[in-house]
Amino acid sequence: MSTIVPSSRSKQKIEWVPIVLITIAIAFLALIIYIPAINVFYQAFKKGLAPFFANLRQPNFIVAVRLTIALAVISVPLNTIFGLCAAWALARKQFRGRTLLLSIIDLPFAISPVVAGLMLVLLYGRNGWFGPLLQEANIRIIFAFPGMVLATMFVSLPFVAREVIPVLEEIGPEQEEAASTLGANSWQTFWRVTLPSIRWGLLYGLILTNARAMGEFGAVSVVSGNIAGRTQSLPLFVEEEYKQYATESAYSAAVLLALLAVVTLVVKEIMQRKTKTQDEE
Repeated sequence: MSTIVPSSRSKQKIEWVPIVLITIAIAFLALIIYIPAINVFYQAFKKGLAPFFANLRQPNFIVAVRLTIALAVISVPLNTIFGLCAAWALARKQFRGRTLLLSIIDLPFAISPVVAGLMLVLLYGRNGWFGPLLQEANIRIIFAFPGMVLATMFVSLPFVAREVIPVLEEIGPEQEEAASTLGANSWQTFWRVTLPSIRWGLLYGLILTNARAMGEFGAVSVVSGNIAGRTQSLPLFVEEEYKQYATESAYSAAVLLALLAVVTLVVKEIMQRKTKTQDEE
């Protein structure tokens, strides 16, 4: 049989294809990510370190940081507990409504955060479904911290479950069944068998949940009222300062958010390598 040998001209075309594709990808990333990120750091530090640290000592900025941390501290553990329970049920049990539960967990991926915030307003606002009952009990959800927590929990809901489900399906139930046969109760099986097997997937989900909780803007902006010094998280603080032409303060806060994102990416990369190493072993 005769073999077709590619000509030198066709070889040259094939060699140029990856170079062109890589150049396009780098140029796109530069325009969308690299150049804007470099500009944020330049604008924050162009007058020196003293103005930068002075901006970080503003009372409204400190309150925004505390609120952002509080939102993460509350929403991440609650979503972790829900994610673990949902992942175990979906990976280990077959029941009616399983597909519906999976779709509900994925809902925050599909729906706009602004729409999610509006849904909370329609439920817990003054004229919402539960508004009159909440007013009688003197409980304020919307334009207050509880509403911000609910919005943050909604948008960061799927990450733990979605990271743990594939791990549980991959390891299978054999080790858990063996531990149960040997006399271990449910808690012992979970702490000594299940949790060590899913630890890297769980940590990966925790990192993504925390990143989304700290960086959420749309849903929180709808339910918080964006009141400076009271219901203003760090992303809302950046937007409000920029609108008020306090650009140096906005860029300084944006640098802090960017550094949190960098730390998240570094830890995420470490988790991915740990997971890959565990799979190879």
